[in-house]
Amino acid sequence: MKILMIGGTGTISSAITRQLAAAGHDLWLLNRGTRKNEVPAGVTQIIADINDEQKVLDLLGENTFDAVCEFIGFLPSQVARDVHLFKGRTRQYVYISSASAYNKPAANHVITEGTTLANPYWEYSRNKIACEELLLKEYRENGFPITIVRPSHTYCERGVPVSVHGPKGSWQVLKRMMQGKQVIVNGDGSSLWTVTWNEDFARGFIGLLGNPKAIGEAFQIMSDEQLSWNQIYQCVANALGVEFHPYYVASEFLAATSPKEWDFTGNLLGDKSVTVVFDCAKLKRAVPGFQATTRFDEGVRRCVQYILAHPELQIEDPEFDQWCDRIIAAQEQAKRSI
Repeated sequence: MKILMIGGTGTISSAITRQLAAAGHDLWLLNRGTRKNEVPAGVTQIIADINDEQKVLDLLGENTFDAVCEFIGFLPSQVARDVHLFKGRTRQYVYISSASAYNKPAANHVITEGTTLANPYWEYSRNKIACEELLLKEYRENGFPITIVRPSHTYCERGVPVSVHGPKGSWQVLKRMMQGKQVIVNGDGSSLWTVTWNEDFARGFIGLLGNPKAIGEAFQIMSDEQLSWNQIYQCVANALGVEFHPYYVASEFLAATSPKEWDFTGNLLGDKSVTVVFDCAKLKRAVPGFQATTRFDEGVRRCVQYILAHPELQIEDPEFDQWCDRIIAAQEQAKRSI
C-alpha cells in the first residue's frame, strides 16, 4: 500500500513507521524533519509544516494514497485542513483520537467504542471529540472515508509510564525511586489502568489500513492486561532494582495544588485516576489474530534499560521534585495537626 503518515516519529507512530517500512509498503512521512535520523531507509520524507497548505500541495504533487494517517491533529481546524488537503487523494483517512475522550467516570467501567464521549475535565479530550464529530459529519454527508482510532496510554523505550510526573517526563520519578525517596501515587493506587507497548499497538493499527471493515468506524487499540497503579509502580521499581516507597495523595488534592500548566485536572481527574477496562473485541473482529503480547513488566524493563543507557533522556525536573517534597510534608503536617 501507499501510505502517508502525518507525523510518523512519535511514541505511537514510530513503531508503525518501522513495521510498515519493514513490510515493504510505499511509506511517506510528512513532518518537520526534527527526527530525520530515526526514519528507516526507503521511506519518502516530505519536510514541511502541514499548516502551510500550499507548500504541502506543491510537495505532494499529483500523488494519491491508499491511506493517510493523522497523528498530530488536536483541533477541529487542523482536521478541517486535512479534509481540504486530502479529499479525493486517499481511500482512507485514519485519525488518531484518544481514549481520554470517553466519559469519566463512565456508567460502566468496561469501555467499548460505544461508550459515551464526554470529558468535562480536559480540554484536550473535548477537542478530540470535536475532531471526531467533524470527521463523522464529513463521512455521513460527503463520503470522506474516515477511520477513528482511540489509543489509551501507549509507551515506548523513551519513556516510562507513571501517573504523576512533571512537565519534563518521568525521569524525575525514576530518580526519586533510585534515591530511596517516596513517590507520589494518585488515590490509594488501587484503580486499574492499561498501558500498551507501541509495537503491539502498531500491529493492530496496521491491520486497519486498507481494511474495508474500518471505513466509517471507530476502534480502540490496547493491551488486555489491566494493572493497578500500585502494580505499575512496583514493576518500575523492580526494573530499577530498588524498593518502592509509595506516598498516596488524593487526585483532587494533587490537581488543586499543582501548577496549572501541569494540567493534573485533565490528566488525573479526566483520565488516569478512573478505573477503566477496555474491551477490544471490535478490533479483534476487524483484525483477526490481533493480540498485544508484551507484558508490562517486560516492556518497562526494556524502557529502563534504554533510558539508563541514554543520558539525553534523563531530563532533570527539580521543580517537580521539590513540589513532591512539599506535598508530602504538607499532608504529614495536616495529619499531625488533627
